[in-house]
Amino acid sequence: MSTLFLRTLREDPADAELPGHKLLVRAGYIRRAAPGVYSWLPLGLRVLRNVEAIVREEMDAMGAQELSFPALLPREPYEATNRWTEYGPNLFRLQDRKGVDMLLGPTHEEMFTLTVKDLFSSYKDLPVNLYQIQTKYRDEARPRAGLLRGREFIMKDSYSFDVDDAGLASAYQAHREAYIKIFDRLGFDYVIVHADSGAMGGSASEEFLAISPHGEDTFVRSTTGEYAANVEAVYVPTPAAVDASTVPAAAVHDTPDTPTIETLVASANANHPREDGRAWTAADTLKNVLVMLTHPDGTREPLAVGVPGDREVDAKRLEAQVSPAAPGAFEDKDFAAYPMLAKGYIGPGVLGSDKASGIRYLLDASIGEGSAWVTGADEHGKHVFNLVHGRDFTADGVIHAADIREGDASPDGNGTLTLARGIEMGHIFQLGRKYAEALGLQVLDQNGKLTTVTMGSYGIGVSRAVAAIAEGTLDEIGLCWPREISPADVHLVATGKDQAIFDYADTLVGELESQGLTVLYDDRPKVSPGVKFKDAELVGVPTIVVVGRGLEQGTVEIKDRRTGERREVAVAEAVREVVAEVRPEATA
Repeated sequence: MSTLFLRTLREDPADAELPGHKLLVRAGYIRRAAPGVYSWLPLGLRVLRNVEAIVREEMDAMGAQELSFPALLPREPYEATNRWTEYGPNLFRLQDRKGVDMLLGPTHEEMFTLTVKDLFSSYKDLPVNLYQIQTKYRDEARPRAGLLRGREFIMKDSYSFDVDDAGLASAYQAHREAYIKIFDRLGFDYVIVHADSGAMGGSASEEFLAISPHGEDTFVRSTTGEYAANVEAVYVPTPAAVDASTVPAAAVHDTPDTPTIETLVASANANHPREDGRAWTAADTLKNVLVMLTHPDGTREPLAVGVPGDREVDAKRLEAQVSPAAPGAFEDKDFAAYPMLAKGYIGPGVLGSDKASGIRYLLDASIGEGSAWVTGADEHGKHVFNLVHGRDFTADGVIHAADIREGDASPDGNGTLTLARGIEMGHIFQLGRKYAEALGLQVLDQNGKLTTVTMGSYGIGVSRAVAAIAEGTLDEIGLCWPREISPADVHLVATGKDQAIFDYADTLVGELESQGLTVLYDDRPKVSPGVKFKDAELVGVPTIVVVGRGLEQGTVEIKDRRTGERREVAVAEAVREVVAEVRPEATA
């Protein structure tokens, strides 16, 4: 450590929010170069390479073959799949000196597809699984959380190519099993959930989420079944139609000063009580939320979403449903452009592509036909009561946009849902033929006829894994790496002023290295023991060996960084004991 390119920090960096991000900077693993862009320092690069090695070993073991594409790519393939437009401002675009459009690759479906098309032409060449570990670029609007949401990141992306759907299903399962092995080895708690395919397209889709309170993704699990899904992929069953023949005719009532659900419910109970004696609740009201969609080509489209009044529109669920368009606020200028909209009192009467506003109107899937509602009457200070879906109003379609809550019924009918947060670490898709059709990837089948190849896409956030592992394993004093990920097997600390301590520590380092262990050796001569111990705890190598005052009594100390347990061992047994600590399976 006297020569290692490392400087630990005692204070948290000002731009870091998450505990793991703070510690990665303080312990000298990464440094911020620009918003969402980080440099990997020697210790960080070791951890990153260890993650890559695990990914590479398991991908190779499943029969995938590694290649590497450039990050600087031509526009034409992305134009052919329409992603030059669909990616919108998230794409880093540039021109060469001749004015030719280029991009920095956000993902490489097009390049994989074109390469297979260039080299393979027969069913006999398939199946094939290809992968790369490579830097990607996405112009995030708000890069945050350090390595978890950056503009430059390292990703493993792999693709399967098969003649038929049965082959795709087999490749998907093989990747799924490989991912389980990878994430088991990476050393953090994770869950596999059903996921939304988003802009990638495709059918079957699952995410591997590292369970973390700091995660950006919310997922649900059933209390009694096996159901688990990213919240964006939860599809609530539409209730069965109910008989509304006994529901009175819809009637408009004065409800002055009730622009919110809370004020509406209070007014309804005070002035328009229900005939059945039950109190009105927010669940009896229909809230119509307006958003403005911005499509990748820049065009703007208003959208109205109807949800029960006791629910909110979940921004992530909505975003997944309207992708590749991006939803934004419906602003005052937008209301000015649609004078028929009575802000705070908007109802289905003016919503719909065939109504006065012409605004597309989608109802949340939880709103069944025959259900009766209290909702806006499209006039300030008025609401309509007993408005029945299917009898009095319809919509342009259905959307799954209302927020999911703890205790909701599980979509599979087994138990209720619990909510938790996670960090997306891997995502596997059955892409099907979307990219093969766009780029003309066909092979001759057994009958000599051209058939379109079917594809799978499988990604792992490699640099993100470093952050997720840090978040999942740290404690109150520093990082605490799983052994397979750690930048070293042993952190050896020499403390004291006696030269004999450093002489023996030098010898012990050599002996441990001769046993195949990697050693981070704190040989700094004028640094206090307290600083060295704090640095060892901060850096997070799982086994710490202290050579110090105990040497006079013929002992050294071995500390387990993860449990805090310490033990003294005889100098003569030090090498064997340390090796047993690091590689217990080899000495069992």
